[in-house]
Amino acid sequence: MKIGVTIQATDQAMHPVEVAREAEARGFYSLYLPEHTHIPASRRTPAPSGADELEAPYFRSPDPYIALAAAASATDSILLGTGIGLPAQHDPITFAKEIATLDWICQGRFVFGIGYGWNHEEMENHDIDVASRRERVRETMLAMQALWSEDIARFDGEFVQFTPSFQWPKPIQQPRPRTLIGGAAGPKLFGAIVEYADGWMPIGGAGMGQELDRLRRLFREAGRDDTSLHLVPMGIEPSDEKLTYYASLGVTEAVLRLPSANRECVLPLMDAFSHYIGRF
Repeated sequence: MKIGVTIQATDQAMHPVEVAREAEARGFYSLYLPEHTHIPASRRTPAPSGADELEAPYFRSPDPYIALAAAASATDSILLGTGIGLPAQHDPITFAKEIATLDWICQGRFVFGIGYGWNHEEMENHDIDVASRRERVRETMLAMQALWSEDIARFDGEFVQFTPSFQWPKPIQQPRPRTLIGGAAGPKLFGAIVEYADGWMPIGGAGMGQELDRLRRLFREAGRDDTSLHLVPMGIEPSDEKLTYYASLGVTEAVLRLPSANRECVLPLMDAFSHYIGRF
């Protein structure tokens, strides 16, 4: 089992390029950054933590794709991913170019952790019907995968349409960058993972063990190799017991949560987490 880290990057916390460089130096496998294009001031949608108020770092998120491209230029081996990216909030043609260019720049080290979004106001500002966001994400992903893998791609869906088109560069990873879908277990989520992704990114990992047999069975029934399934619980507060349990489940990568804070707070915790790397 590999050990990675995630941080809610902000313009007031430790710089994400520095986080990437320090994480790689300590031997961490991966670094993940979340995405929010903006946070509407309305709090009609409850905070995902269940708190009355949304934590301040949500308001200051940099663009993760630009931040990861910068991190790629300062590192050599660490995987660089989104945890979690929001494809529904992007134009699919432009976004396909952006992701392909990022994977090309980092020489195949990009991991595309995606989700459907929790902030209804944020989605609505992007003219997204919240009720149809899963279908929109599906079409966006399939359309981008066509552009990534085909010399001449076309797509004709309900939400995404384009005529036969060229687009280069292609991602280094083919037929797509490694794609992980975040969210709670269920038939819709697992169906999406089987159709257009490579693994599951449960937030925190709670309840994951009871569902893995079902996900692996669905992979096999679709003609996919279930041993290739990536299982990447995200935002873990680690302990020996928890990580031992995850390793026993066949988790491929455990992503530990770093605080959204300055280097004086982040580096000591990164040092403390690094002892898990050789053990798991």
